[in-house]
Amino acid sequence: MSSTLVISIMVVLIVILLFVGAPVKPMRFFANSTVKIGIGILFLFFFNVFGASFGLHIPINLFTVIVSGFLGLFGLGSLAAIHLFVL
Repeated sequence: MSSTLVISIMVVLIVILLFVGAPVKPMRFFANSTVKIGIGILFLFFFNVFGASFGLHIPINLFTVIVSGFLGLFGLGSLAAIHLFVL
């Protein structure tokens, strides 16, 4: 696909959404999920930075990001406990 075709499709979709309006509930869910996933990435990054001195490392992948993002510090603690006791 050429870049002009992709850009024109995106512009048409944006114009349609401006006239019709985006559904509020799904967009709010998508925005909240994106923010939580971003927070999960930051939690894991800082845990890996500070946990390196103790020999702890949790890989940053989709599953661990979702667990730490949606469950917060409790999810991060459970991932650390799984790493310590199971692995």
